[in-house]
Amino acid sequence: MWIRVSDTVEIIAGDDRGARGKVLRVDRQAGKMVVEQINRVYKHVRRSQRNPQGGRLSIEMPISISNALLVCEKCGAATRLGVRYLEDGSKERFCKKCGAGNGQIAPARARHARKQA
Repeated sequence: MWIRVSDTVEIIAGDDRGARGKVLRVDRQAGKMVVEQINRVYKHVRRSQRNPQGGRLSIEMPISISNALLVCEKCGAATRLGVRYLEDGSKERFCKKCGAGNGQIAPARARHARKQA
């Protein structure tokens, strides 16, 4: 699960298939995420001081992370993510289609650094 908050994803399954949106929250324990303007439902609310009118609120509900693909910033395509170690030993996400890096995951570690010849 290499998807993070503020990534742009494309939905590949469900009612919103083909739609793109920005990730608002990620729940790693449940394997779900909330995407902006995706999987909207109506929540009926009783009148209260916070909601004096009451009625129906339209909110986004979580979807499974497996139902979305990351949209690469460089090539603009929805793609799977790979993970690789860089020369200095840091770990980064990369686009499987074009090979572009999509952000660092872990800091540099000496045991993963490539030895200079």
